[in-house]
Amino acid sequence: MQLEGIDHVALSVRDVERSAQWYIEVLGFERRHQGMWNGVPTFIGKGTTAIALFPARTPNSKTGAHEGKIDMLHLAFRADRKNFLAAQRELKERGIRFQFQDHKISHSIYFRDPDEHELEITTYELK
Repeated sequence: MQLEGIDHVALSVRDVERSAQWYIEVLGFERRHQGMWNGVPTFIGKGTTAIALFPARTPNSKTGAHEGKIDMLHLAFRADRKNFLAAQRELKERGIRFQFQDHKISHSIYFRDPDEHELEITTYELK
């Protein structure tokens, strides 16, 4: 597989709107993908760098982050469609389980590294 680079970093934050405004005002980020996924996460970005802001969650949530804990939720790499499919084949060959998700504007697979950090490979090329 050949990755293009990091697509986004997912952060849990205490106040999503406050954090979004800070990145917009201080670092010149812009809102992205507005109106998608009922606003969770809130995406902001600049150039090819993006941050997905999630509200801090309870231990029962999908991400496993603890309530009030500020944490990196996952590291996402971007790939073109060809390499997105190649990554799935390679992970299967290595016996690494992953989950596929259709995000409407992108497709992603999620899996874990040996230390249980969640990793994502995403593509915006849906066909």
